[in-house]
Amino acid sequence: MTDRAALCRHFLEQAGWGEAQRRVLADDASFRRYDRLTGGNGTAVLMDAPPPQEDTRPFARIAGYLQALGLSAPRIYAHDADAGFMLLEDFGDRTFTRALAEGIDEERLYRLAVDLLIALHRRWERDDLAQAADLSPYDKTRYLEEALLLPDWYWPAVFGESCPEPVRRDFVAVWQVALQGLAGAAQTLVLRDFHVDNLVLLEGRDGVAACGLLDFQDALRGPRAYDLVSLLEDARRDIDPTLAAAMLARYLDAFPETDRSEFARAYALLGAQRSTKIIGIFTRLLRRDGKAQYLRHIPRVWRILAGDLAHPALAGVRAWFDAHFPPEARKMPDPSQPAA
Repeated sequence: MTDRAALCRHFLEQAGWGEAQRRVLADDASFRRYDRLTGGNGTAVLMDAPPPQEDTRPFARIAGYLQALGLSAPRIYAHDADAGFMLLEDFGDRTFTRALAEGIDEERLYRLAVDLLIALHRRWERDDLAQAADLSPYDKTRYLEEALLLPDWYWPAVFGESCPEPVRRDFVAVWQVALQGLAGAAQTLVLRDFHVDNLVLLEGRDGVAACGLLDFQDALRGPRAYDLVSLLEDARRDIDPTLAAAMLARYLDAFPETDRSEFARAYALLGAQRSTKIIGIFTRLLRRDGKAQYLRHIPRVWRILAGDLAHPALAGVRAWFDAHFPPEARKMPDPSQPAA
């Protein structure tokens, strides 16, 4: 038995789940993995998040915030932060992705997701948590660090060599100018991975509580448009533009005081930054971690990115991409290439 297996066994015994049956529930794009436990106490989910690569404390903290706002984050039954184990409420398997595959009405699910964001943003504004919450800012430094994943990982995967330093400096410069367009954007709790794979349809709960939330441990304080972009510009599935427009309008109608042109600018900026980051992340998952399954989404992400780059606020960024990534270079990296 490995040391980690022994630690896990001890954790489960202390929590009263030592005799439970275990089966793998999911692997994550990070170092986390999840098992479903079945025993005399019913079912629960074991999160295995090995330090130092992972830290379970942010998940616990954000879960507490969400529950305080009346939203459905998993209850935590047991937690060992030092060892990197958590025992969580089991929300079941009916993610929005699976519900869509079953044929459930797509618009119904997206309305529920958008209504949850509306509730979150309204309640966050009115709650003392907005002042007391320990949330790092989603700021220009972080945006740039994330965007640089594209020249640092995707560029060498496509061109076979590192991005030249002058080109990389130009990339940073055009993004610094563009990101000024986010100054003054209304701030909220940003979950950051708000999409159908991380939302669960919960039976027996009313209103937005019927939408279970997963994978929110990386939450920050940032612009309200971000999670809407994450939902409607999904890297993993195509969304009908008519549906996306209707859901965007649904959100904005709930906040009539919002300047729609400013929101549209923030939406495009955040969408472009997010797609740029994702192309880099999916490439890094291949080259560093040997996970090739995400590569198939890269052509979709390029299409999404092109749409956001059409906004005038991104003219400089668009010019950089046009100069260095002609259409033939906007492709899926070769999964057979060696790791970096």
